[in-house]
Amino acid sequence: MSRRPLIGVSAYVEPADWAVWRGVRAVLVPEAYSRAVTAAGGRAVVLPPDDVDADVVAVLDGLLLAGGADVGSVRYGQPPDPRTEDRPDRDAGELALLAAALAGQVPVLGVCRGMQLLAVAYGGTLHQHLPDVVGHEEHRPAPGVYGAHAVRFAPGSLAASVLAGVEQVNSYHHQAVADPGRLTVTGWAGDGVVEAVEDPALPFVLGVQWHPENESDPRPITALVRAAGKRV
Repeated sequence: MSRRPLIGVSAYVEPADWAVWRGVRAVLVPEAYSRAVTAAGGRAVVLPPDDVDADVVAVLDGLLLAGGADVGSVRYGQPPDPRTEDRPDRDAGELALLAAALAGQVPVLGVCRGMQLLAVAYGGTLHQHLPDVVGHEEHRPAPGVYGAHAVRFAPGSLAASVLAGVEQVNSYHHQAVADPGRLTVTGWAGDGVVEAVEDPALPFVLGVQWHPENESDPRPITALVRAAGKRV
């Protein structure tokens, strides 16, 4: 019997409350990610921020860069906007993991912040506060409230094949890809915001700006696990 593909999921470090404890710094990731990986036939492995080395990638079959706080603007050579809230420990650890995964052709999926990190790793830049660019708040309508908007994909792209028939997605972000660097943009919202990027030169490198882990049909995560399964 073959084992399940091992999918590394990058984690947050944030103050958390549980039982009698309040404000304890904890390594955590929304359970929706691991649930989606498990449902697709994979085994989720939570990866705390760690920039000492990326040796763990050698035992992974896939890498999922989760959402969360902003990517630090220093990573793409811009001064920080006052509304940018970064996590340098995540940036350092995840960029190391990503470099190792790309070098080993390990399948990679970037979700929301994860897609933005992909773009930065490929030499791109970000819009630090999207409402200043598009003139509305529909991509993050209120604290803790997901937006919903139309999306389209480039015919023949990985995104189009994974997301055939998908016309609307959720979203919760105030930053977005401005320049994808060496990545190819293959998905857009109705207002032109970049919604999907990929690297056609590698077997599976995909970034999506929305949160498929919270969709009833989390196709990008399912596609990641299937791609990872080819390495088992």
